Amino acid sequence: MNDFNFIDLFAGIDGIRIPFEKLGGKCVFSSEWDKYAQQTYAHNFGETPAGDITEIKETDIPKHDILLAGFPCQPFSIIGDKQGFEDTRGTLFFDIVRILKQKQPNAFLLENVKQLLTHNKGQTFGVIQEQLSRLGYTTYHEVLNALDFGLPQKRERIFIVGFREPIAFDFPKPIGAYKPLSEVLEPDEAVEPSLFASERIQKSRREKCKGTPFFPSIWHENKGGNISVLPFSCALRAGASYNYLLVNGVRRLSGREMLRLQGFPENFEIIGNMMQIRKQTGNSVAVPVVHAIGKKNAGGIKRQAKK
Repeated sequence: MNDFNFIDLFAGIDGIRIPFEKLGGKCVFSSEWDKYAQQTYAHNFGETPAGDITEIKETDIPKHDILLAGFPCQPFSIIGDKQGFEDTRGTLFFDIVRILKQKQPNAFLLENVKQLLTHNKGQTFGVIQEQLSRLGYTTYHEVLNALDFGLPQKRERIFIVGFREPIAFDFPKPIGAYKPLSEVLEPDEAVEPSLFASERIQKSRREKCKGTPFFPSIWHENKGGNISVLPFSCALRAGASYNYLLVNGVRRLSGREMLRLQGFPENFEIIGNMMQIRKQTGNSVAVPVVHAIGKKNAGGIKRQAKK
């Protein structure tokens, strides 16, 4: 697969680029509007992505074989048109549509939160499928969990793939195991003291905890205030409470631990303070899941790219 190229939209810190480069692809264009994510991207890939995709003309984007996009899940504005179909004008998904229409790549891979399936009683996803079908793509979709692909993180995301010419596409099957937390967590003595929760918070967690805690574990507090002690992490979230996840009930995750939970290589570094590290890792994708999708169907992707 060393003869195809791709573009990466809404790149973030680019957990999608890493697996597709491992599969032999070459990134010829990327876009990310957040200046802090741009800094991390440039530090790790040696190039700064283009800015806001809404301000970039589709004619200025290089020709490519595959379009990749972990597009934001902002509310969709659905407007009926003269043909009776619903439209997605005014949303970032429409920027994907206009680029697909102009460049007509042979394949694409899109990623979003699983709630996209049920947003607006399923109408939003119906609009997306209709728009992609109008462009001539055969699409497939599946909700995959990072926990099923070797990572100790329960992270469910919907993946949508499409091909200009239909092929027999199969999403990868779960491997049935994930890394133990002992291979992800750092020793407490190696972690910044500022990451330890106050004694008040630690005591509150212990009091709310039901059952007998075990170690190592990650304690998760849900919106109702209930505490779950788990052998894996719940999904990293950029906007979550600072104490949403606590290692062994006493401290927050370090930057390296969060990157490991997303499957990033050990030499990958985030530029910025802890707030930026939480935001950028929480907005990223689980690298092994994307790699499994690409690897499972490498032959079909390669055949499409050659056409």
